[in-house]
Amino acid sequence: MDKLDGSIEKLIVVGDRVLIKPINELNKSRGGLLLPPGYKEKEEIQSGYVVKTGPGYPIPIPSDDFYEPWKKKEDGANYIPLQAQLGDLAIFLKKGAIEFKYQNEKYYIVSQHSILLLERDELNED
Repeated sequence: MDKLDGSIEKLIVVGDRVLIKPINELNKSRGGLLLPPGYKEKEEIQSGYVVKTGPGYPIPIPSDDFYEPWKKKEDGANYIPLQAQLGDLAIFLKKGAIEFKYQNEKYYIVSQHSILLLERDELNED
């Protein structure tokens, strides 16, 4: 089986990271949010749409062995979910992002702390 013969669905985003497909550098978001030119001069910012998100910030599972030794032990970790959701427009610091190409498409892997702003359609809200 060819490792590159697949879609973006095969990629698994880890931890508090978000996979973003960049859009052309614009001075205005699709919702009309104007990005000031002065900020772009200070910090290089980029925008794009959230394609996938990781599970969130891992937190350890509390140990109940002392109080409830009869409980079945769970493997793994619990996660605090991310604010970014599939389809959100994200404005993020480019210096905090990792750029890569997958199947001739450009993507960014961005930690949630590098995302400055999210724009969400009402249809996208849970």
